[in-house]
Amino acid sequence: MNMWQFAATFFYLGKLPFFPGAWGSLGALILWTFLPLSYPLQLFIISLFFIVGVISSKKIALERDDHDPPEVVIDEAVGMGIALFMLPHSIAIYSIAFILFRIFDIFKPSFIYRIQNFPGGWGIMLDDVLAGIITWSICQGLSTIL
Repeated sequence: MNMWQFAATFFYLGKLPFFPGAWGSLGALILWTFLPLSYPLQLFIISLFFIVGVISSKKIALERDDHDPPEVVIDEAVGMGIALFMLPHSIAIYSIAFILFRIFDIFKPSFIYRIQNFPGGWGIMLDDVLAGIITWSICQGLSTIL
């Protein structure tokens, strides 16, 4: 394995045998539980993972001759990071965010589905970015009542 595979599989979580997207999302959720509620730090991590994700997912997709290989889960990690961005550390809100993000990622409402057709790593990454933004919006509202 090379460094691009390591990055694209989000520390090899995408290589786990079943439901690689769920493992990538869970890995990001665990990471986020340890991050302080620091706007610059969380934004930096999301931005770094996004940039690395666009590059690494494109390289792996070309290598595998697959427009969105299942083992590429850095997109789920970025989307989950966006979904949890600056939300209070709470088991309830994190659980809801995880479930909602997975629903949006799996079922992809029409505008999310269409964006995955962008070329290269952009399409792989941007559908999960949108799923993360929608999840964050819902959870931001819920966090005020939970």
